[in-house]
Amino acid sequence: MQATPLLVPRTAELFNQGLEHRTGSALLRFGAARQRSADRIGWSGDAAAAWLDAARGHVWSVGEPDAAAGLVVRAAHGMPDRVREFTGPRGIDSLVGRHLPVTGAVEWVFRWTLEEPAVHRAENRVVPLDEGHHEELFAFLKEHSPAHSTGPGSVDVRLWAGIRAPDGDGRLVACGALSTLRDSGAPLMASVATDARLRGQGLGAALTSWLTRYAVRRHGFCTLWQLADNTPAERLYTRLGYRNEDPCVAARLATH
Repeated sequence: MQATPLLVPRTAELFNQGLEHRTGSALLRFGAARQRSADRIGWSGDAAAAWLDAARGHVWSVGEPDAAAGLVVRAAHGMPDRVREFTGPRGIDSLVGRHLPVTGAVEWVFRWTLEEPAVHRAENRVVPLDEGHHEELFAFLKEHSPAHSTGPGSVDVRLWAGIRAPDGDGRLVACGALSTLRDSGAPLMASVATDARLRGQGLGAALTSWLTRYAVRRHGFCTLWQLADNTPAERLYTRLGYRNEDPCVAARLATH
C-alpha cells in the first residue's frame, strides 16, 4: 500500500466496478450512489472505492479491506489537512495503521432494509414530535441515552417520534429519530432510546418498527448503524428484516 499522488476522479468513477451492488458494499449504494454530486471527491481502485465527507474530514470506503485501506492512505497523504477519520470494511484499521497512526477504532454494522416489518402491537402508541418538543427530547436523551448519535435541532433529522406513558401524566417513555446519511440524504434511523425503568416491554421495538415503516413507505428503504457488540439490537434489527452484510470499523487518524 504505497502512498500514491492524489488523484481526484470524476464522481462516476466510484461506480465503474459495479461495487455498490455487491454484498458488503451497501454503504456505497445508499451512502454515495443516491446523489452523484459532480464535485464530490472520490477514489476508485481495484476492488474498492472511497469518498470524502468534506464537512467532517471523514473518508468512507467499501470493498476488499486491503484495497480500501490503500485508498484511505492515499486520501490521507494527498489531503493531510482535510482527512481526520475514516470508516471502512472490518479490519481496515490495522491495515491503515501500518502506514498512519490510528486511534479510537469502533466496530459497527451498517444495516438496511427494503421491506416494511410486521406491525408491532404497540405501534399505535407512537406519535410524531415537532420542534415544540425539543427541550423534552433533549432532557429524555440526556437521562436515558447520553451517548445518542443525534439530538434535537440537528439539521440532518427529518422526524422525531415518541411514545408516552399511558397513565395520564403523558411523560415521554421512548423516542427515536429518522435522520439522514450526511453525504447522500438517505434515511437513517438514529437515537432510539427507552426509559431505563421500562426496558424489556417492547417500547423500543414498537418505535423502531414504526420508524422503519415510515421510511420504507416514503423512501423505499431505511438504514441504520448498529454497534457490533450490541446483542439486543442485533436481535431486534434482524427480526425487523434489516440486512447484516456490512461489518465496518470507524477510527480517527491520531495526528489530528
